[in-house]
Amino acid sequence: MAGETLYLECMSGISGDMTVAALLDLGADEQVLRKALDSLSVDGFQIQVSRVKKSGLDACDFHVILDAEHENHDHDMEYLHGHSHGDEGHGVHHHSHGMPEHHHREHSHGGSTAQHSHGGQGHIHTHHVHRNLDDILEIIEKAEMTDRAKALSAKIFRILAAAEAKAHGVPEDRVHFHEVGAVDSIVDILAAAVCLDNLNVTQVVVPRLCEGRGTVRCQHGILPVPVPAVLNIVQEYGLPLHITEVEGELVTPTGAAVAAAVRTSEKLPEKFTVLRTGLGAGKREYACPGFLRAMLIAPEHAGTDRVCKLEANIDDSTGEMLGYVMELLFQAGARDVHYIPVFMKKNRPAYQLNVICGEEDASALEEIIFRETTTIGIRRMQVERSVLHREIRRIRTSLGEAAVKVCTRGGEVWIYPEYESTAALARKNQMPYQQVY
Repeated sequence: MAGETLYLECMSGISGDMTVAALLDLGADEQVLRKALDSLSVDGFQIQVSRVKKSGLDACDFHVILDAEHENHDHDMEYLHGHSHGDEGHGVHHHSHGMPEHHHREHSHGGSTAQHSHGGQGHIHTHHVHRNLDDILEIIEKAEMTDRAKALSAKIFRILAAAEAKAHGVPEDRVHFHEVGAVDSIVDILAAAVCLDNLNVTQVVVPRLCEGRGTVRCQHGILPVPVPAVLNIVQEYGLPLHITEVEGELVTPTGAAVAAAVRTSEKLPEKFTVLRTGLGAGKREYACPGFLRAMLIAPEHAGTDRVCKLEANIDDSTGEMLGYVMELLFQAGARDVHYIPVFMKKNRPAYQLNVICGEEDASALEEIIFRETTTIGIRRMQVERSVLHREIRRIRTSLGEAAVKVCTRGGEVWIYPEYESTAALARKNQMPYQQVY
């Protein structure tokens, strides 16, 4: 199903909490997020969603508040590698974009604050837990989230674990997420995945990550910026990196892992319209503005689409055979398939098969037509077409949830209910199809 295109403008870097805040500001359902976080078998945190001012602009702030036992003690940052208390494992280099070594907190400026106390049933409360990747994947699997959100959460954590394993020179199964760092990581990553799923984001454009310079202090000494885990991620996934003059860490490992997991393109469309904008606040005070700007965009495709058209005349195949071929062609990637009644030589009634497809799929579709029909020739034509940008969205109606096709051109919007959703709601509500439509 087609989904939204998201543009992440990482001029001030990216972190987990900045990403979640920007997505909430875009319109992700906060109640859906809270329900998912309520279901986690993890204790010791609350979330706070509020409004703050960044460079004079109103922005959303997403804050994971740990209780006294789990609180990040940034003055020693002992949670970064999980080596305290005799631990021999290698923990993740995780520090929230909002929690630098010295606390520079941005306070709410008159915005309403909603605070969530995480106290669901059956939550595990342990002391000084060092969770490995399998432990966290189990937490994700048991959470009340969609399968797509679970898969994205797991993908982000695997990227993060691989980067830390490479940085420390240990196998991935020996990377330990110390309890303090892991709670922040789990909440930020799952929250980002839930929000992306809720917004139905399937395409993500990340042109570049702007990073600072200098060093950052951790438990075992001074690390260069970009920190090793971030550098490993941008190297492995080809993320374009731009080093700015800002002294400090703008890209956190969690932020880099999210960008690597979701990015589908680094190039913005030549022309696009902006549907919605979200601003997610960072907590650190640097020379740059300190926010992540996210936009839901609609690329303007009209007049730029090239497709391939296949034609074949068939006069000796049964209707059942032709119906079967249509199913195979759609399954193999055809964009459209239809038959036209024609009269061929000697006045024989027949059908003309028409297939619209991408040029890359033409050969495979021709193979199906030759194999499954009696035709001995296929006409192939490259054609240009003008198309409106279209996407499928899920909407809530008084009759139930439905899929609609949204078409845009310039500032104009057309919305058409999808047949399957309309028919399903007609049956469910025992109403005429046209009334439901």
